[in-house]
Amino acid sequence: MTKIGLFFGSFNPIHIGHLILANYILEKSDMEQVWFVVSPQNPFKEKKSLLKDYHRLDMVNLALKNYPKMRASNVEFSMPQPSYTTDTLAYLKEKHPEKSFALIMGEDNLKSLHKWKNSENLVENNHIIVYPRKLEADNLEENPLLNHPNISLIDAPIIELSATQIREMIKLNQNVRPMLPPEVFEFLDGSSFYK
Repeated sequence: MTKIGLFFGSFNPIHIGHLILANYILEKSDMEQVWFVVSPQNPFKEKKSLLKDYHRLDMVNLALKNYPKMRASNVEFSMPQPSYTTDTLAYLKEKHPEKSFALIMGEDNLKSLHKWKNSENLVENNHIIVYPRKLEADNLEENPLLNHPNISLIDAPIIELSATQIREMIKLNQNVRPMLPPEVFEFLDGSSFYK
């Protein structure tokens, strides 16, 4: 059974922090692949600042071109909006019974997991890989979910990069080249996106 880590996000845009994290998980866990699930709409985020779904999917595909164990997934594009992780997982398990899926999330998401649709079911029936976030580092041990047998905390490097920050810099015409995979920088540089 192939073990797949599911990295959900709007990837608006995908940046090197995402790649560093996915690579770390591939190297330090038993995951054989990481799928970047491009979410058309996160129920907790406003849609207005989002680049169109297919542009974000294109950027993810460009960024992952040289990483054979990583792939982009548009599975949520054909599902009802906003997308709920629990529904997407159920759909993927049904469609790929030969694969085993784990959810990859930041420690900040674990904190608010109780607000997610069917969160108890999500924790009971899925392996969840949690990576640390700088803002949360001090409160890490306080979360009772960290003791759950389905939850693994990984000691991934903390990358202080956010897509919001990158979009803001692009709007101000500042250099974001070092923060983006080269293919994504080229894609954005020749466009009016985020300006």
